[in-house]
Amino acid sequence: MPARKIAIVGSTNMDMVVKAERIPVPGETTLASQFFMNPGGKGANQAVTVARLGGDALFITKVGNDVFGRQASRLFDEEGIDSRFMLEDPELPSGVALITVDKEGENSIVVSQGANKALLPDDFTQPLLHELEQCKMVLMQFEIPMETVHFIARYAASKGLKVIINPAPVQELPGSLYPYIDILTPNKIEAGLLARVEIKDTETAKTAAGVLLARGIKKVIITLGAEGALIGDESGMTLIPALKVSPVDTTAAGDVFNGALVVALANDKPVADAIRFACRAAAISTTRQGAQASIPYYNEVIAGVMR
Repeated sequence: MPARKIAIVGSTNMDMVVKAERIPVPGETTLASQFFMNPGGKGANQAVTVARLGGDALFITKVGNDVFGRQASRLFDEEGIDSRFMLEDPELPSGVALITVDKEGENSIVVSQGANKALLPDDFTQPLLHELEQCKMVLMQFEIPMETVHFIARYAASKGLKVIINPAPVQELPGSLYPYIDILTPNKIEAGLLARVEIKDTETAKTAAGVLLARGIKKVIITLGAEGALIGDESGMTLIPALKVSPVDTTAAGDVFNGALVVALANDKPVADAIRFACRAAAISTTRQGAQASIPYYNEVIAGVMR
């Protein structure tokens, strides 16, 4: 039977969330209506999404020797995630994210990387690399060092794994990384910054996708929020519409999209169908509070369950 396991290499954070009327401007103090803490981190969110949607998830991450790291370990076990290669840094704390959510469900996020920034190529021992080779694809983000992303992308490509990169939080990609990327999944802000194109509508999104494809990436999928997602490859550009919902919190929507996308692709779904599935899962997540608390299960996505 062909491998269907999905490796997620990325961050684990504790999200500290406040809900307010609006996101404050620089120098402004506002009062919050709610405060709560949720397990998060782009890597962890995507790994939980893969597991809840029926995927076989191998999660490679690094946490601190603290209460947040121990809590994350228990959570991954409960979710059925293979976290044998969850590493612990003896000095740095676990990562945290400070999140403000406004009344429209939009958010502003500041991340303190903590142990995430110490997940380095030297951590990838031979047993870990051997386990990675048993996977069908690897999904990464940018809350870990770029040198690690580059190392894993190159190694995975050399072993025939598909490489999916969600370039968030956005930063400049080294030119040598592009040829190893099978699918790049920026949102419209990230795509605009990477391509140096101001994305105002679908047509400017197509322009940005074209710029990124010209750098050697095989497929670009730009998520456009309520408009859906644009896929660009050598065959052209296609817009996949989103499920219409009334969002309350968009915190983990991008992570849910990416996790759902790789689950569908690992099950050999055509890319357009995989994007439809991912758009549906992400839309449902925006109708719920929190990061991992908002991630739907497979039966909920199929049924279109909101709550």
